[in-house]
Amino acid sequence: MNPDTISQSISIVHPIMLSHGRNAEVWDSEGKRYIDFVGGIGVLNLGHCNPAVVEAIREQATRLTHYAFNAAPHAPYVQVMERLSQFVPVSYPLAGMLTNSGAEAAENALKVVRGATGKRAIIAFDGAFHGRTLATLNLNGKVAPYKQRVGELPGPVYHLPYPSADTGVTCEEGLKALERLFSVELAVEDVAAFILEPVQGEGGFLAMDPTFAQALRRLCDSHGILIIADEIQSGFGRTGQRFGFSRLGIEPDLLLLAKSLAGGMPLGAVVGRREVMSALPKGGLGGTYSGNPIACAAALASLEQMTDENLSSWGERQAQAIQNRYQRWQATRLTPYLGRLTGVGAMRGIELINLDGSPATAQLAQLLDAARAKGLLLMPSGKARHIVRLLAPLTIEPAILEEGLDVLEDCLAALV
Repeated sequence: MNPDTISQSISIVHPIMLSHGRNAEVWDSEGKRYIDFVGGIGVLNLGHCNPAVVEAIREQATRLTHYAFNAAPHAPYVQVMERLSQFVPVSYPLAGMLTNSGAEAAENALKVVRGATGKRAIIAFDGAFHGRTLATLNLNGKVAPYKQRVGELPGPVYHLPYPSADTGVTCEEGLKALERLFSVELAVEDVAAFILEPVQGEGGFLAMDPTFAQALRRLCDSHGILIIADEIQSGFGRTGQRFGFSRLGIEPDLLLLAKSLAGGMPLGAVVGRREVMSALPKGGLGGTYSGNPIACAAALASLEQMTDENLSSWGERQAQAIQNRYQRWQATRLTPYLGRLTGVGAMRGIELINLDGSPATAQLAQLLDAARAKGLLLMPSGKARHIVRLLAPLTIEPAILEEGLDVLEDCLAALV
């Protein structure tokens, strides 16, 4: 479903028209119910129309709908930044700015690291996804469809293999690739920052090797290089912790946030070391809509619910249910196309592969259609679009989670 009035360059995964939603369920314009394992692509960790978020939006809309913070500050913006400074588990004083999206957060982070270091080169990873704007396209570790026909992109940007048990790239191989990069293509003293996803989203829910991340942190510390952690999809409890970088045993210098920060409202942030975030001159950061007061009110209501206890219990419950099902599917040989279970916590991907080990892209497309027909919405990922990513709200009711997994099981068993 893509009307003529909408650009045909926008790809639609599910050709339905949604009408309304409640927690982990949505209904289309014809009244059909679906269990939502997409969650707005990781935006709705607290579910559709979370009551506290809806009430905060309603209340704020009666007080102040908009003001540009750089023209005159407003309290919700300040309150969100204060709350984030307490919520992000780092040891250093934190500062930052609010944005409209994750891509905008990434763009501003690139400006910040250039200003803070005086250097320009950025190193990203194969399989990465950091946005659809011109500069973030160059960070992405995948050409099709994001970089096709776009032409020259802002740089310089270099890419490395992504060390992970999910990719088969070891820490040693990642460090050798890094050594080669500095030996052949790029002087280490020219690097401003590395940008990494602790768990890749679009890449297929691939978790970075903690040993590599710690080695990278040591290297960066010795050469004055910054680390940007993109937690746009992996943040706010999706991995079972507040943020995925904690499982890596490192602290990033900058952190990119968005998606589940504001319960569905458009809000992102780039936060980090106070001295780094203040490196640009006055006026170097800002934006007309960035930190809109209604979006900020939604964020405050969301963060209020994201206690460690809630995030841990929600994530553990969902992770355990998925792991139990996957292990049963393996034991019963549910389908010959069943590959690995990728990711960590409640950020899980199910890989589909052919008998020769190649990506089962056609079977994934078949799975998406079959599941939708049975009332379950799924989202593809991976370089070959052969990994199902599971992004049900963390607040999903246990019975509805099991019902969704039942549908997924039936559809997997029917793959041909």
